[in-house]
Amino acid sequence: MTPKAQVKNPNSTQNTLEIAAIRDGVVIMNDGSFRSVVMAKSINFDLMSVNEQEAVEYAYQSFLNSLYFDIQIQIKSRKIDMRPYLEKLGKIRTEMSNMLLGMLMEDYIYFIDDLVQQTNIMNKEFYVVIPYIPIVSASGALGAGKGLLSGLVGGKKNGTIKIDEANLEKAKTELTNRVQNVVSGLIQLGVQSIPLDTQELIELYYNSYNPDTATRQTLTQADQLAVPVVTKGQGHATQPNLGVGQ
Repeated sequence: MTPKAQVKNPNSTQNTLEIAAIRDGVVIMNDGSFRSVVMAKSINFDLMSVNEQEAVEYAYQSFLNSLYFDIQIQIKSRKIDMRPYLEKLGKIRTEMSNMLLGMLMEDYIYFIDDLVQQTNIMNKEFYVVIPYIPIVSASGALGAGKGLLSGLVGGKKNGTIKIDEANLEKAKTELTNRVQNVVSGLIQLGVQSIPLDTQELIELYYNSYNPDTATRQTLTQADQLAVPVVTKGQGHATQPNLGVGQ
């Protein structure tokens, strides 16, 4: 997902986003830094014995101590649209020839529908965000202050930050090593995890910025995000336009 390098309208809502592009499973931020995201499954800590809980706590402590970079752990709650499930149950009910099973199915459908009407059914997702900030000098890191963006090849011209393929490949290599470190550490806790690819990252950010729409609509292809630019009536953009150079 790469915005146009030059957007004529300075009031584009794209200018307010912190993401410049998503390529090859890597999120390129508007300050020139990079991110990878790992999705993790949960474990039922409360059902474990005391010894098992202590083992998980010590493993988690060792995991954090083994990291040589910062991470962000995010828990995301998302409302589940139960309508497709209810429609599927209704179709199964119409195809049933057994009267008793049909009545039981109707009771179950009524129960689920009543539950949906009374409460929001939520799904919790767990993510580990792994950053990579390129070092541009011995005195600091990219994005630590104004003027450091000039360390990127191509620099900043006409409000556009250019990142060449060499810097992108270097970031991808370093993020791959960091992702492997995180995934291996989580395995020691009994937590299964997997890094998100480009399509999954686009869906994650789409769902974050469009929670209501995402409940009713699921993206299947990245090109579905190719929509006209949305503009504001008044005001000025708070962020510059960005692009990824070759």
